[in-house]
Amino acid sequence: MAQSTSAAKPALKITRTYNSPREKVFRAWTDPEVMKKWFAPSDEFAVPEVKIDARAGGRYRVVMRAPDGEYHRVGGVYREYLPSTKLVFTWAWESTPERESLVTVEFKDLGKSTELVLTHERFADEEARDKHQQGWTGCLGRLANMFV
Repeated sequence: MAQSTSAAKPALKITRTYNSPREKVFRAWTDPEVMKKWFAPSDEFAVPEVKIDARAGGRYRVVMRAPDGEYHRVGGVYREYLPSTKLVFTWAWESTPERESLVTVEFKDLGKSTELVLTHERFADEEARDKHQQGWTGCLGRLANMFV
């Protein structure tokens, strides 16, 4: 797990390997019903809503419910959509829409497994980057459980 800072804004990069073919790992990022099962930082969160228009220019929205009952809503627009290969999308919490960042997820075929490289960049500050790194680490761990 490497962290980096671009010239102007903090960024993070996380690499994981999943014991599943690339197409299935990609589907976990583009099928709303599958995303509801893993797209939250811990098992204590619920994901009652996922909407995806999976195409370049399409929008997505995810609603998470924290253990304390608070709702967290995030969404954005797909900038790139390359089936089973790459997703690039904007990322903004509805509570802070002016703090838009950018996520790139790359899926590398390793035969029976898949290497996933997630890069999240253009954070407003290091605190935001660090909180997102914790969130993504939880999400990607939960995603691994989908392929056990």
